[in-house]
Amino acid sequence: MKPRVGVLALQGGFAAHAAILESCGARVDEIRTAEQLALVDALVMPGGESTTMSMLLERSGLLAPLAERLDAQMAVLGTCAGMILLAREVVDGRADQHSLGLVDLTVRRNAYGTQLESFEADIAVEGFETPFHAVFIRAPAVERVGAGVEVLARHGDRPVLCRSGSATVAAFHPELSGDERLHARFLADLS
Repeated sequence: MKPRVGVLALQGGFAAHAAILESCGARVDEIRTAEQLALVDALVMPGGESTTMSMLLERSGLLAPLAERLDAQMAVLGTCAGMILLAREVVDGRADQHSLGLVDLTVRRNAYGTQLESFEADIAVEGFETPFHAVFIRAPAVERVGAGVEVLARHGDRPVLCRSGSATVAAFHPELSGDERLHARFLADLS
């Protein structure tokens, strides 16, 4: 049976994630309401603008139901802004910005620079035989990794892909790489 995966569709790069998940065999729902969230087995929280996504989670009534599902160990893949929203601590965030605190990381918003300083790099990912081409757009940087968080990839000395329990977070945009391996591994972990 195909896993039913939601992609948070309030803002950001949700369509590219949905397309990759569908090509990997998942049934994909765009999530904009708590009722839609209740129907999925797992969730992807895409990149975008983390403070805007935080505000939209609150306004849509999704913040509390999302926190409940995550506390109940729903599998989640958070990329870029999704990593920020799932981190325990956010540096350079707004005072009214929400953090779901699921992954024991400290992240700094836009740490790699502005849009003009975006870049691409091949990174070694644990379990992959060949490098993964990562796309970094106004990416967050991991400044602290807490207990129980596994670092799966680094760019230089900075962790850029981490896993903790049922959560996987990336500082980059795997949906823009042309490589389905991270999404496929996320789906395989649902089995």
